[in-house]
Parts: sequence; C-alpha cells; structure tokens
Amino acid sequence: MDDADAATAWDLLVVGGGTAGLVGAQTAAALGARVLLVERDRTGGECLWSGCVPSKALLAAAAAAADARRAHRLGVRAEVTVDFPAVMAHVRAAVEEIRPVDAPEALEAAGVRAVRGTVLFTGATTAAVDGREVRFARALLATGSQPAVLTLPGADGAAPLVPDDVWDLDELPDRLVVVGGGTTGTETAQAFARLGSRVVLVEAGPRLLPGEDADAAAVVADALRADGVDVRTGARASSVQPGAGGAGSLVLADGAEVPYDRLLLAGPRRPRLEGLGLRAAGVEVGDDGQLVLDGLRTTSPRVWAAGDVTGEDTYTHTAGGRGSDAAVAAVLGLPRRPSRVVPRVTFTDPELAAVGEPTTGARPGRRVLHQAHDHVDRAVAEGRTAGFTRLVVDRRGRVRGATVVGPRAGEVLAELTAAVVDGTTTSALVARTHPYPTYGDGPWNAAIADYRRWLGTAPVRAVTRALVAVRRRLPVRG
Repeated sequence: MDDADAATAWDLLVVGGGTAGLVGAQTAAALGARVLLVERDRTGGECLWSGCVPSKALLAAAAAAADARRAHRLGVRAEVTVDFPAVMAHVRAAVEEIRPVDAPEALEAAGVRAVRGTVLFTGATTAAVDGREVRFARALLATGSQPAVLTLPGADGAAPLVPDDVWDLDELPDRLVVVGGGTTGTETAQAFARLGSRVVLVEAGPRLLPGEDADAAAVVADALRADGVDVRTGARASSVQPGAGGAGSLVLADGAEVPYDRLLLAGPRRPRLEGLGLRAAGVEVGDDGQLVLDGLRTTSPRVWAAGDVTGEDTYTHTAGGRGSDAAVAAVLGLPRRPSRVVPRVTFTDPELAAVGEPTTGARPGRRVLHQAHDHVDRAVAEGRTAGFTRLVVDRRGRVRGATVVGPRAGEVLAELTAAVVDGTTTSALVARTHPYPTYGDGPWNAAIADYRRWLGTAPVRAVTRALVAVRRRLPVRG
C-alpha cells in the first residue's frame, strides 16, 4: 500500500479477496465507489486454490479412470493406468488457467484498488493495513473460513491432512482414511478410490450426507462402495495412533483400528474472524463464534459481511451473490435481503443436487413426486439408471423443492431452481418443450405424471368427458 492509498477516503473497504470480496468489490466499483480490497494471501480464495476448482479437476481425472474401467458394460475394454503426478499437474494447471480472472490485475482493471496485507480495525471508520491507517465510509467483511480443528487424542502428532492440504500431495496414498461423510468427504473419498487408493470413509452419523434426502444419499453411498470405498457410518473416531511419515491408525469408539498412510479430516469449516479487531469497529461475535448479523449487516451500521465468514453456507455461488448484495446495500444504502432459495450440489458420481424444501418428511399440504431414472431414456441408453428425481409441490401444483440424484444432476437442477424461485407449476413445466433425450427428462416426466394425475381427478374427468361428448355430436366442418 502506498501513500496515495493511505490518503484516500475510501467508500468501501473490502477485507478478503475470495469470491464474496471479489464480486462485492467489483460491484461497488461499477457503481462508482472508491474501493480498496485487502487480501492477506492470494486473491481467489478457497474456491480457486483449495475448493471448487482443484476438487472438480481432480474429480474429472477420477471420472475418466472410472469410465474407462466400466466401459466394458458398453462393449468397450480398456487398460487403465493412473499417473498421479500427472493428475495433480492437471489440477494445478486448471487453477493456473482460471487464476488471472481473480488476480489483482483484473481487479485493478475493474476499478478496484487491490493490495496485499493484513487488516486491523482501529475504529468505526478506520483500519490499519500492515500498520498504515486507512479511512473508509463502509466496510465489507469477506475473510472466508478455515477447517475446524478436530480435537482427537493423538491428532497433533499425526500431521493429519485437511481438505486445503490435499493439493500439495505428489504421491497417491496407498491407504487413505477420510473422517467426515459430508460433501467434501464423500467427493474426496470417491476421487481417491477411483485413482487407486484404498479408502475408508468414517462418518459418526447413521448415514452419509446427513442434510440431504436419505434415499438420495443411499444411492451415493452405494456408488462409493461400488468404487471400492469402505464406507463406515455410525463409526465415531476416538483417537489417533500416529506412526512414521504421516502413517498411523485411526481408533474408533468401538475399539476398531483403521490403518492409514494419510489421514484426511474432512469436517466442518468455521468463519475466519481472528485478529481483525472487530470490537473496535463495533462488530459483535456471538458465543458460538459466529458474527451477529441482521441479513448481511453486522452490529455496526457501517460494516457488512458476505461469504463463508457469515457461517451461512460455504457455496461459492451464494458467496458471489451475497457479496454483490452487500456492496449494493453498503454503497447505495439500498437494503438487500439474501434469497432463501439456495441450490446445492454434491459432485460425486452420481451427483446429488437439491434446492428448496426437503423432499423427505414433507410438511402438510405438500405432495412428493418421484420419478425413477430407469424410465429416463438417456439414462437407459448410457446404462446409468441408478438415481431419481423428486419434486415437492404444494396444493396449487407449484414446485417448492427438488432433489435429483444421477449424472449431471447439477445441470438438471438449474431449471428446478428457477421453478422454485418463480413458483412454477407442474403443468407449466409440462408445457415447456424439453430436448430429448436428456437427463432433464426426469423432472419433466415427474411433472407429466402429476399433470396426468390431475387430469384423472373426478372433477376434471367430468368436464373433459362432457366436452368429448359434445364434440362427438358436433358436425365436422371442413
């Protein structure tokens, strides 16, 4: 940071250069604000460097290996050899290709002043950036999150991996134990199993992906087992017995020992709030370690927050949207409430995608429509029929929630997200022409079945039969 930066009265100080900070800063600059973004490490955040981008690049390589192995079901036979260093080179190349979009140069081109440093709030409108004072009218906290510490006896001496560390591996672990059956744990376990590791996935709860439709999660669990993952649910880790070179054993509560060459702790993440001097800015943190928020605004009328730091979720797509909303609210004074409709995807194979109301345990006044994918022609043609689509609809036939488990479920969910936001009815979905054959036929077929059910109700059948009878008696005019 130079003298000019310190002398400028900034309209918006953005703390953190992950997705929320990047989008928020560029939105504010587009509105004409003077914006200073400060990032202590590398712009791009967790998504670029250790989350979305590298994980999906790794999953792509793992999927290629799995597709080649199972191609015999289609009459194609291939030998598969995994070159793990080359796989990681592909992962890093994908990150490097996307990096310029999030680089400081791109921010500067968009009218944002981007500097590297650490921020310490010193007052309601002042902060120190690496010891130099800057003045601001409003601020946006976008410092992201970090893996929560798993306190297991012996873990300190075991040097376990967290998801952010995976991308530093240059050698494929022969035995990998993954603790945590959420999205990150299931994706990583399947990817490494497909690449050749012997993987044990340990989840303390009764099933994987506890926040998702139980039947959909069971489809994913079956797929992981088919790929060779030893899935152990209801298995609570109690301690770690470290060995040499990162190897050791994970001890479960029932006394069973699970040996590993590398141990990955894929637990929850927590907001990164330490060392910011938030109290000086009038920003309160609750006893649970979460920011006290009213929508996107903190307890300070000058400070907003967006992204993982809010503790709301860890989705990149919501971080960007919330960052933009917070910037508009801060710069223009226009209140913005975050949307409650948040789509989510677990990028296992098959993918599990969901939006809106839960598709199990639907509340009164709701109906759940189920369409098995063995009646989706594209799935039949590709031999990928394990999966289904479920829609939750209200009394008026409006789509209120959806779960899709199957290939390309994330893409299929886009239409269903719009349907939930817009209150689209199943009859309206039926009226839209869909390309054939696609995996999008799952929701469409579910809507068609619901429309036919409606046509079969007594009042509607009475009307349609009467119309048919009338038409039958009318002369045909040429």
